[in-house]
Amino acid sequence: MNHDNKRIAGLLFFVVPVQFFLAAIICEALYPGYSVGQQFMSDLGNWSLAGNYAAIYNISIIFAGIIGIASAYFIQRVFKNRLFTSLLVVSDVCYVFVGVVSEDISLPVHGISGLVALVFGLAAMIMSYKFVKSPLSYAPVILGGVTLLALVLQASGFYLGLGLGGIERLEMYPSLLWSIGFGAYLVGESGNTVSTSAHA
Repeated sequence: MNHDNKRIAGLLFFVVPVQFFLAAIICEALYPGYSVGQQFMSDLGNWSLAGNYAAIYNISIIFAGIIGIASAYFIQRVFKNRLFTSLLVVSDVCYVFVGVVSEDISLPVHGISGLVALVFGLAAMIMSYKFVKSPLSYAPVILGGVTLLALVLQASGFYLGLGLGGIERLEMYPSLLWSIGFGAYLVGESGNTVSTSAHA
């Protein structure tokens, strides 16, 4: 049933960023001398820099990509929008590549995969405003604007005193935060659907 698909999609959207945030926090704590402001997040998955702790970060990224692909399947069943689903799938497939091919294995493959994942994920986040009610529908647009601004600032060499790592997090975190919010919204909507059906 549609409310079941919506609930599953919501749970998956919620799980992906939560597990990533936890993995990143653990890796930052274990990585000797890691600088949130001056180092890229990908350094946490760099085997030559982080050692065996890189496995935590890379597995988290791969898991996020795989679960994200699964969530796209249920999203398609709910909204039946191929463009939205395609944006999600491309982004998540690229995240799998980011985790499998760390920056020390092949920086070009890792970097290109990360950029494509970010851009397609950004497009999907902005497009998701169509599927949520106001005023929450403004959130993905605003968060998307933060990501775009951070991308422009990084490309221009202006880091606002945040450093490379700080500006990179301004690019990545908005979509992760939205995923949590969107997931919770979908779960809540699935509950409302069930409640409405029960009283019909």
